[in-house]
Amino acid sequence: MSLLESIHGTGDLKQLEPEQLPSLAAEIRERIINVTSKNGGHIGPNLGVVELSIALHRVFNTPTDSFVFDVSHQGYVHKLLTGRNGRAFDKLRQTGGISGFLNRDESEHDAFGAGHAGTALSAALGIATARDLRNGSEHVVAIIGDAALTCGVTLEALNNIAASTRRLIVVLNDNEWAIAKSVGAISDYLNQIITNPIYNKAQRDVEQFLREMPGGKTILEFGRRVRRDTKDFITPQSSLFEKFKLRYIGPVDGHNIEQLVHYLKFCKQADGPILLHIRTIKGKGCDVALKNPEKFHGCAPFQITTGAPNIAARADTAPTWQDVFGQTLVKCARSDPRILGITAAMPSGTSLHFLKHELPGQYFDVGIAEEHAVVFAAGLAAKGYKPVCAIYSTFLQRSFDMILHDVCLQNLDVTFCIDRAGLSPNDGATHHGLFDIAFLRCIPRAIIMQPKDENELASMVRTAIEYKGPAFVRYPRGTAIGVPMGNSPSLLPIGKAEALKTGTDVRIWALGTMTADALELASRIEKEFPAITAGVVNARFAKPIDTTLLLEDAARAALIITLEDHVLAGGFGSAILEILQEAEVKTPVLRIGWPDKFIEHGTSQNELRTAHDLSPDSIFKKTAARLKSLFA
Repeated sequence: MSLLESIHGTGDLKQLEPEQLPSLAAEIRERIINVTSKNGGHIGPNLGVVELSIALHRVFNTPTDSFVFDVSHQGYVHKLLTGRNGRAFDKLRQTGGISGFLNRDESEHDAFGAGHAGTALSAALGIATARDLRNGSEHVVAIIGDAALTCGVTLEALNNIAASTRRLIVVLNDNEWAIAKSVGAISDYLNQIITNPIYNKAQRDVEQFLREMPGGKTILEFGRRVRRDTKDFITPQSSLFEKFKLRYIGPVDGHNIEQLVHYLKFCKQADGPILLHIRTIKGKGCDVALKNPEKFHGCAPFQITTGAPNIAARADTAPTWQDVFGQTLVKCARSDPRILGITAAMPSGTSLHFLKHELPGQYFDVGIAEEHAVVFAAGLAAKGYKPVCAIYSTFLQRSFDMILHDVCLQNLDVTFCIDRAGLSPNDGATHHGLFDIAFLRCIPRAIIMQPKDENELASMVRTAIEYKGPAFVRYPRGTAIGVPMGNSPSLLPIGKAEALKTGTDVRIWALGTMTADALELASRIEKEFPAITAGVVNARFAKPIDTTLLLEDAARAALIITLEDHVLAGGFGSAILEILQEAEVKTPVLRIGWPDKFIEHGTSQNELRTAHDLSPDSIFKKTAARLKSLFA
């Protein structure tokens, strides 16, 4: 039996001898590489925290003590050490397997769920304060990455720590990467600490001197004030965290378990908030992840030796939705220097890397700071530029106030390209883009579009950029439809739908890629109910909706059906209902979309749609039942 197979909980880990731990670390890396190569997942971040996770569980006792991982995509090692190995881990991020993020419903060892960056410090501070209010003695450890320091919420929490709690341990896992390379002043500041040769040599010399002198180990263990003052004298920049009243220790080798255990025990005895700065290597132990940290931050199944995709190639050459957007933006930006692309640390994921490569002067990466990205874009638009913010739907949620208050209220020309609208199956509830129509539709002046195919996406990007006011284009993750692309994107008339199929008894209004489901549904209706004709409309716009066409359809049809890859509550179908109600039209409406719940992770979109009655068969059954009642 391997060491990892003998670990059924943290108690087993504590029984191992220190000299066994490097072998355990190697086995954990092999396990993670094998599973993620088959399932995909966040391989780079997890390979970087193997030793840290082992050390944390050697020193602390979860679930009594609480670990709060920022984003928590680096929680695979934590899961393996807390009894979630075996079949559950084999099916990581798959239907019936464990989540790729920490999940309170999955284990008592997951003190706080996550999926978005920057939340760990605030959550840990809340948990620590709750402990203080109960006069508890347990420990709370926040594990944050260097990129999390670019999030406004992290800085807000940092400012509040000393005023809220008497004890909190913060582990700063510094690997110089978010998803892309870390950017900005915070990254530069941390690099100054790491690379300062005077400080590094002085720290080594002081520690060596203390170890060799009588009683020196005691002084080294408890003489933290001497160490802090020495650091401040030699390298003042390392005192930033201490200005926030956190005692600072580091930088420390994040792959030396013995050293990590030593410093974590020291932090455990601290009588005030303390920050341990560790240095790790993202992707350590996997050559392909080390060579391409951005690609292997979160990846699809891959071949371990080459890094090549471990999936069957498609027979066609359809591009991804993201690449269509990125290449269209480059074409537009070449002809107008006022067009600027903005990403929040995801140049490759959003395909803004095309703009970065072709027109670097018109490209901006603001780090993991979606709120800042939106207001930054608003400032640019206020001075005549045409900024385009490419942000995942799940992360756009974080900037709602800025969209409403800073962009739409001032009617500024900002384009939002909403990536990953719809399902992100393997990632699950934290990453599904199922809520953006609902929270954007209520904002005055916003227009919302969704294309049925990549050619229409290119037209929508151009339309949004040239529109005078805030415009939103949402599109899904992954490979597009495969239709031929036009030479030049056309401008679309605002708020005008496209009739795709004639038929008057039933009118199916579909948004985005659901038009394909609508055409299939119409065909099945006419096959099973020969006396009924079914027409299909590509809505194109979730706001404004083509009211003229809708009311014409409602006047003739016995049933209106809406299809959307979005929650039903507040979505596209709700907008259709509102228009008909205001016009006092009694035509019944059957809405098809996602239910009022958080959708779990799953192996594929098809499996999740089947599980929630959104498969083509389920949609037809719902429709057939309604038709039978109407035409009985």
